[in-house]
Amino acid sequence: MQIRVAMEADLPAIIEIYNAAIPTRLATADLDPISVDSRRAWFRSHGDRYPVWVMTIGGHDIYSDRNEQIIGWLSLQMFYGRPAYAKAAEVSIYVAPSYQGKGIGKQLLAHAIANCPKLEITKLVGFIFAHNTCSLRLFNNFGFEQWGFLPQIAELDKVEQSLVILGKSLDNSLYS
Repeated sequence: MQIRVAMEADLPAIIEIYNAAIPTRLATADLDPISVDSRRAWFRSHGDRYPVWVMTIGGHDIYSDRNEQIIGWLSLQMFYGRPAYAKAAEVSIYVAPSYQGKGIGKQLLAHAIANCPKLEITKLVGFIFAHNTCSLRLFNNFGFEQWGFLPQIAELDKVEQSLVILGKSLDNSLYS
């Protein structure tokens, strides 16, 4: 297994993993599958400061000539889109269904936290549905704390769901 910065050629695999999460109603507020074209601008907006990383394993990638398969991904994006929040990043993690529960999310999150110093990110924020106990546990195991709670803010299949906002302040001594 390897974690690397995603390339635009990885976008079909990234979207396939994302779309697999939609029917579970655990990890995204999208209700219908999205297209690769609809996410090109999102992908291009990331760049060096707020990267998208993919975890790969050996094997043939049907989306390219590389001998690898993308089994999970993590993205950082600027929190709230205003300059005063530039040192804060929102983190999103998605893992292919057949690789869930195997530590992929843990490895991706550890990788992101380890890379935050060189990205000059001092705060990480995650938005997780309250009924997504696996993701809440993952973030809590990395020292994220509840920074906010939005009760019954989303409606998924006619059921109102709450959103937990988790945050983590990174050790400022890493930046000196």
